[in-house]
Amino acid sequence: MKPSPDNDASIAQLADLFHLLGDPTRLRIVLSCLAGPIAVGDIAAGLQLSSSLVSHHLRLLRAARIVKAERQGKQVFYSTADAHISGVLTDMLEHIAEPTNGIDP
Repeated sequence: MKPSPDNDASIAQLADLFHLLGDPTRLRIVLSCLAGPIAVGDIAAGLQLSSSLVSHHLRLLRAARIVKAERQGKQVFYSTADAHISGVLTDMLEHIAEPTNGIDP
């Protein structure tokens, strides 16, 4: 079922989702999860952030269903929640990489 753009609840949820992704640190964390499952420590090292900060952001992203967690032994691995999230981010990255083709800002 496709959500209606006239539904106030849907609009509020979408705004919250974009608000979460509007934070550069959280966006970098989600982009780290695009390639597949990755451990908190690996995300932190790759982004030069503390593991506790990454964990805090992942908790918010997980609550919003942007990322999902999978425990393997003592470690937790994170990946994007589904193809919708991956697709939106991939499409937007492609969009910003396109030349402007003379379109005025």
